[in-house]
Amino acid sequence: MKKTLVALAAATMALSGAVAPAMAEGEEFVLISHAPDSDSWWNTIKNAIALAGEQMDVNVEYRNPPTGDLADMARIVEQAAASNPDGIIVTIADFNVLEGPISDAVDKGIPVITINSGTIEQSKQLGALLHVGQPEYDAGFGAGERAKAQGATSFLCVNHYITNPASVERCQGFADALGVELGDQMIDAGTDPGEIQNKVSAYLSANEDTDAILTLGPTSAHPTLRALDESGLAGEMYFGTFDLSGEIAEAIKAGTIAFAIDQQPYLQGYLPVVILTNLARYGVVPGNSINSGPGFVTKDNIALVEQYAGEYR
Repeated sequence: MKKTLVALAAATMALSGAVAPAMAEGEEFVLISHAPDSDSWWNTIKNAIALAGEQMDVNVEYRNPPTGDLADMARIVEQAAASNPDGIIVTIADFNVLEGPISDAVDKGIPVITINSGTIEQSKQLGALLHVGQPEYDAGFGAGERAKAQGATSFLCVNHYITNPASVERCQGFADALGVELGDQMIDAGTDPGEIQNKVSAYLSANEDTDAILTLGPTSAHPTLRALDESGLAGEMYFGTFDLSGEIAEAIKAGTIAFAIDQQPYLQGYLPVVILTNLARYGVVPGNSINSGPGFVTKDNIALVEQYAGEYR
């Protein structure tokens, strides 16, 4: 009986001219980030591509330079393109370093979607299909507007990934919103938690007029929180950060951190997998890039997102 129904359905589709939907082919995609192994923020994107891969019935491999070295990342892009995957998802951590390898992948006919770092304009210049990410300068500017409204006139930007131009754009936007020069108000913090804490403490001791702090993610936010606790400035210094974690969520509820900028990394991982799958199977792709942020998480809405912080938010 079941075989009869299947045959009848096929015959009906043939007579009506309908086309059966394409079946899952187990497409192979590669997501390449600039993040070192130590950067836990990327766990959310890893969760996103795992779920999208399961739902779309495709394979998504995550690759990254273990130490965050961008020359190493460029080689990883070249290696991925040489394997001829059905699509590449990649960050534009440094346009000058990655322009060649990404453009070469596009020239080979591999569909490329850029995410996270970089701009829509850079993505177009590389020949990518679209960009899924947050306009970093605009996000920093929005953060600076909030600090200025609270009376901030000088600040410290704790940059834990200063070799990534997008991170500098965040600090520059913040400075421009305050109407001040960035100058030495941005420090190269590195990624070691102890060193970050020491550098923040040293800066605040040498610059007592500092009235606002901007950190660029959990890597720099967590040690900065400890530095403020030790100096007795926790809750006194206007403090904003990019991205979310459980510790950042608790600090928002406690009033130590005023806001976290959520660029929704889950969407940065999930959407490209869905888009590339639909392109491979049905030949359709959105006509525009997608801004996944910025969104500001404060005391007013933290309850809506904290249960997923570090996992899906």
